[in-house]
Order: sequence, then C-alpha cells, then structure tokens
Amino acid sequence: MMYTTRNLPNTRIDVADALRGIAVAGIILYHSVEHFNIFTLEAIVHALPSDQAVADVLAWLLSGKMYGIFAMLFGLSFFIMNDNQQKKGKNFSGRFAWRMCLLFLFGVVNVAFYDGDILMLYACYGLLLIPISYLPSKVVWCLIALLAIQPVELFCLLTGTTVDHSTMWELYGQINSMHEHGTFWENVLTNLRYGFEVNFRFNVFSGRLTQLLCLFVLGMQLGRQRMFYNEGRNLQIWHQILLLSTAVVIALSFVNFGDLDMWLNPIYNLIILLMIVSAVVSAWYAFEGVRRVLHHLCIFGRMSLTNYLLQSVIGCAIFCGYGLACYYKLGTTYAVMVGLGMVLVQYLFARFWFSRHQRGPLEGLWRKLTWIGR
Repeated sequence: MMYTTRNLPNTRIDVADALRGIAVAGIILYHSVEHFNIFTLEAIVHALPSDQAVADVLAWLLSGKMYGIFAMLFGLSFFIMNDNQQKKGKNFSGRFAWRMCLLFLFGVVNVAFYDGDILMLYACYGLLLIPISYLPSKVVWCLIALLAIQPVELFCLLTGTTVDHSTMWELYGQINSMHEHGTFWENVLTNLRYGFEVNFRFNVFSGRLTQLLCLFVLGMQLGRQRMFYNEGRNLQIWHQILLLSTAVVIALSFVNFGDLDMWLNPIYNLIILLMIVSAVVSAWYAFEGVRRVLHHLCIFGRMSLTNYLLQSVIGCAIFCGYGLACYYKLGTTYAVMVGLGMVLVQYLFARFWFSRHQRGPLEGLWRKLTWIGR
C-alpha cells in the first residue's frame, strides 16, 4: 500500500530553520578550517600552538555532521512540498524532478568557485526520493536501517573487496595546485572539469555515498511522523534519542576502530549527528532563552542556499592564490576567526534582506523557476 497524505497542516517549522542555520554556519567554519580545500605543503606564516587542538575539536563536531543535517532537512522540505501537493490532489514528482535540475545548475555555478560543492550530488540523491516517497512507512524505516549500517563498507569488509582511491588523490593534487598558483579563470575551468567527479569519489571514500541518502530519507520520514512539531510523545522521543546517542558517543570515543574504521567511523559520525539534532530540538522546546538565541540562526537558515553559494565566493577569494592567498598565511585558529567573520557578515546581510523581502534572493529565484508554467 502506497503512502498517502494524512491531511494535517504543514506549518513552518522554526526549529528546522534553526538547524539549517546551524548546519550552514558549521559548514562555513569547517571550510575555513580546511582553507576551502587547499591543503598546502608550504609553511604556515601565522600559526598558533592551539591550531591542532582547534582542528581536532571542529573535525569531531562539524566534519560530515553539518552536511548530514543539511541533507536530513532537505528530505524534510521534500516531504512538506510533496504532502502539500498531495492535499490538493496533485502529483509533485515531475515538478520536484525539475526542481532538482535547477539545483544541479546552482551547483554548477557554485562548483566554479569551490570544488567541494554538494548541490550537484544533492540534486542527484534528491531524485531518488521520488520513488521512495511512494513506499509505506514500514518499508521506508527498513530502508533507513539498511542504509545506516553502511552496506557498501560492510560488504567490502566481509568480502575483502577494496576500492581504488588513487584517482581521487590525483585529482585533488591537480585541483590543489591550481588553487595555490592558478588564476581565477584557471580555477573555474579546473573546478568545472573535475569538481563533480572528485566529490562523488570523496563520497565513496568517506562513506557518505549511502549515508547521505539515508539522511535524505530519514528527513522525509521524520516529516511524515511530524517529529519536529511539539505533539504527542515527540519530545519524549527526542529526549530518549539524546540520552541514547550521547551514551553511545561517549562509549565509542574510547574505542579504537582499527581495521573497522572505514565501516564504523561513518556510523559514529551519524550518531554524533543525531546527538546534535536531538539536543537542539529538545532545548528549543524546553527553554525560551534557547529559542531567542537560535532565532538568529533561523534567519540564517531561511537563506541557506544563498548563504551556501556566498560562502564559496567569499571563502575562495580569501584563501585561494588568485585572491588574498590566505591558504599559507593563516593557521587553523586564525582561519576559524575568518570563518566566524564570514558567518557574521552573511547573517547581517540576511537580516538586511529579510527586512525588505520574504525569501532569500536565490531561494526566491529557485521557487519561481520551480513553479514556472504552473
């Protein structure tokens, strides 16, 4: 039996906007840690003793988790749009496929500046939500469980199969050299040529190939269950997820994964992600003060697409050789300060924009193009 709408209202979910804002701000900070994908062998001019500790803490807290939260909320947004169309007796599949084509084009623009673009891959993953959305919830939960156990990595572990990642490192070498010494247009052409391929290969290498799809589907399913609304036992469930995920994270922090690292590390990151999300949702509904603070991130999250492209343009102008060439000038601690500055500047721009407009610039354009010819 196919899933059909329950005809319940899909009001705006402020805590989802806050989570989206946290995710984009976290992405900006970690991109700054990585000098926007420039890993130089040159001596860093302005380094501090705190650099390694800062890098380790932010890698544990942000790396892979912020993209994951972004993916989960992508699935939630798909559910809301799809459900709203079902209530009107309309099929959203074709329109959503067109929307993903538009997102892919936004990704092409973004990858011209920053080779680590995720939008093109998200557009491809997003298309898979269309057939999955027709499945009943029990089947969807089984699919989520299958994807969560990292089936590709588990298969490789059990069969002794290995994936050759040498091509990925060769591509990174070419791109990295261009970031350090190439002109702006040489960077653009190199990013357009290799960006999508190297990102897909990195998704395979890092275990994100199935995990991101898992989070897309999980977001959709959490939308079906109305888990981001303060209804029924929802808050109790989030509290239980927070307690359980925190306990597991603490326990696994003392475990050396050894030969199982390629399989278990993505699962460990997923559990940290669930801990972060459940903590934010629990605190949002429990404390008025938390809601007031996170409201600022709601503003940031409502303009997530614009902010994501802006950070690529600004960040690469700061760190790449064709710009300020900070890739070898700033150590991790100073780079994080630059990232915080970028978040603040983009937040102020978002406040200014929303004082005059209902949607962010690219969000409004994406919406108009999505419904063109309606």
